[in-house]
Amino acid sequence: MAERLGLDDVGGFVFDVDGTLVLRGPDGRGAPQPGAVEVIERIHASGRPLMLFTNGSHVGAGVIARGLQEDGLPIAEDEVMTPIESATTYLLRRHAGRPVMLFTSQAIREQMAREGIQVSDADDAEAVFVAHVDRADFDAMERAARAVSRGAPLLTGSYVRGYAGANGIIFSRGAMVTAAIAKVTGARPRVLGKPSRAAVAEMGRRLGVPTERLAMIGDDLSMDVVLGRMGGSRTVLVRSGISGPLELESIPPRQRPDAVIDGVADLLAML
Repeated sequence: MAERLGLDDVGGFVFDVDGTLVLRGPDGRGAPQPGAVEVIERIHASGRPLMLFTNGSHVGAGVIARGLQEDGLPIAEDEVMTPIESATTYLLRRHAGRPVMLFTSQAIREQMAREGIQVSDADDAEAVFVAHVDRADFDAMERAARAVSRGAPLLTGSYVRGYAGANGIIFSRGAMVTAAIAKVTGARPRVLGKPSRAAVAEMGRRLGVPTERLAMIGDDLSMDVVLGRMGGSRTVLVRSGISGPLELESIPPRQRPDAVIDGVADLLAML
């Protein structure tokens, strides 16, 4: 499908990471997909901004960026975004000065506190936010469920099953915790990562480009393509990850990306 869609006129690029640019092994290290380095270098040479938007939320964006640099991707630290950034912006705008119960790693908890989120583990929580967690604490989950039952919004970085790894799907622990709280409260979780309006706004702000002039490239119809469509961006689905060998014609028109390619290397003919 590469010859049917040109990307030479877009103003900026947003890439998914796992399944699109890299595949991770059991050790967590990412092996760059064929063409990934060349595509990033081509975009950099064009002077257009790019961003890698991963739903990973166990560590900060800078740590993820440094890991991807070690894996061989030629990116800068400020070219990575996670749901933590869009969630922090959302919470500071909608819940400033109000206690928020966090289900995150310790590193993310400390980061969000530094950035102005009022963190609370007590019964006074007025919002509950779930990202990656290392362990499930049932007492904390029950307090969160009671807060949600009283009206606190249930917010989550991601609510999909997982992401593509070298040996198959890697399940999302954050989604497991979110689902447990949602089940007992009947609440509908609000996603602040991929896909969400909060993430669309954060992408445009960080890149300095209207989202209608962006191209979104990823391997997941329900996350990456939906996110791109929310922002009016051009969308490219990559078969190398979780979506597998999909054909464009098999996708319902309302969910259909602008192009489907086998791997990120196919973008070189489109830039």
